[in-house]
Amino acid sequence: MQRYDRTIKLFGEENFNTFKNTKLILLGVGGVGSFALDSLYNTGITDITIVDFDTYEESNMNRQLGSHGNIDRIKVETLKEKYPEVTPINVKITPEWIDNFDFSSYDYILDAIDDIKPKVHLINKFYTKVITTSGSAKRIDPSKIEYKSIWETFNDPFIRKIRYELKKIGFKKKFKVVFSSEEPKCLEKGSFEAVTGSFGFMIASITIQKILSKKK
Repeated sequence: MQRYDRTIKLFGEENFNTFKNTKLILLGVGGVGSFALDSLYNTGITDITIVDFDTYEESNMNRQLGSHGNIDRIKVETLKEKYPEVTPINVKITPEWIDNFDFSSYDYILDAIDDIKPKVHLINKFYTKVITTSGSAKRIDPSKIEYKSIWETFNDPFIRKIRYELKKIGFKKKFKVVFSSEEPKCLEKGSFEAVTGSFGFMIASITIQKILSKKK
């Protein structure tokens, strides 16, 4: 248990055992999801299903764990080698896939995908179990990252589109999202790992806090 010694010192043995018995599914293992995976796995939550359809490209190397030395390889299969207890699913996440997949056994659904339609569909269908993030690109200041009501977010064109689509289908629930209040610094998808990684760490932290609060 030396591997988890510092985790147990912080959270205690009982909470650590709860982590070991937690089951998660992580949708998207790119610039945000890969850091969430690393943080949660190293904390002791190893029963994680990771879902992504993509392969590594050179342009991923500035922000995605697993990309170095693995260009053109399938992301989930590569990450399975680094995190052997995960369950990899190499598939494109669509509303149809979400409808046909059984999410019932998972404690939480971690959403790090960047396609609007499946994201909206997932939130609408499973909002009580979803921990979601907005886009992490175009920003340089991780201190501007927040977790707050999706209806109160600002300076974020991507989450604005998500809000709009949710309103269109009549979704009015209380729902929080990880987003950055920083104004975008460029028009195209420039990115900085200090921010993309911090988005992933924020998801991991929120997941841990939800697990702990559920025990009370």
